[in-house]
Parts: sequence; structure tokens; C-alpha cells
Amino acid sequence: MPPAMKPKVNLDALKALRDETGAPIGDCRTALEEASGDSAKAKEILRRKGALAASKRQDRVTGQGRIESYIHHDGRMGAIVEVNCETDFVARTPDFVQFCRDVAMHVAAMSPQFVRPEDAPKDSGLSAEDVKASALLEQFFVRDQKTTIGDLLKALIGKTGENVVVRRFTRFAVGGPVSG
Repeated sequence: MPPAMKPKVNLDALKALRDETGAPIGDCRTALEEASGDSAKAKEILRRKGALAASKRQDRVTGQGRIESYIHHDGRMGAIVEVNCETDFVARTPDFVQFCRDVAMHVAAMSPQFVRPEDAPKDSGLSAEDVKASALLEQFFVRDQKTTIGDLLKALIGKTGENVVVRRFTRFAVGGPVSG
């Protein structure tokens, strides 16, 4: 009896999935095979794989990284973020740099108060729901309301193969309070 053959993967679908997710070509091929060619299912498979990879890397030391800033076009608000990773090589990659820029822009636009919900002071007086809404990693990305900043972070960890951490941020607004 011949071994079961893997379904053929459409090369255009493979290229499109790779371009859209930035995941390694082998992972894209495997996800498409597992999803029987369904791109939406393949993206979900890649997302789950990225989340698993992120959880395995949480304890790695992140001694390198990047400081990125964003100033709004009218010059009335801006943000600075520090994002850490394991190596300076990853800190210089286009995906890492773009993530840092996106996070800085998001902080300026959405004014989160904490990186993670557990970073909120116990005596903040905020409900658990308000704390979650004020946490950067729980907020939906300002450019894609279906994806959280935490999802973007997990995807970056999956692409780079390194632990990546948003360490801190500060938001500035003319005449307004400073947050972060």
C-alpha cells in the first residue's frame, strides 16, 4: 500500500500566505497542507503556532532591543517605547523595527496605562475590565481592530524565533498628563 500523499499546495496561495504573515516558508506550506489549502485556516494555525512559540521563549533574557518614538503630524502628541529582544541582530530587522514603530504610534493614539494587566497597581481603583482595557498588550491595534498588540507581539516572536518584550512606554501630549 503506498504511503498517504500530502495534498499539493498552490504556489500562489503559499506565496500570498508567506507575504501576509512573514512566517517561514516551510511553516506556511505545513499550515496550508494541514488546512487543506484554506488560507484563513492556515493563518489561524500559524497564529496558534506563534503563540506556542512565544510561551516557550518567555523566560529567555532580553538584553538587546530598540527605543522608538512617534510624533503625531501636528506635533501635539507623541510616544516613546522600549522593546527588548535577545540579540542586536533581531533588533535591526525590518519586522522588529516596524513593530516598534507601530507600538509607538498605538501608544500615542490609544493612551494605554500599563503594558500588561498585572502591571496595574492593586490600589488603582479600576475594575478588572478597566485594567484590561488600559493594558497595551490587550488593546486592539489602532490599524487593525481584529488584532491585539499582544497578537502582534506573538507573531513577531514566531517570526524572529526570539523572546521579545515591550518593556515600557511613555506618552506625551501638549498640555496633558504623561502616561506610562
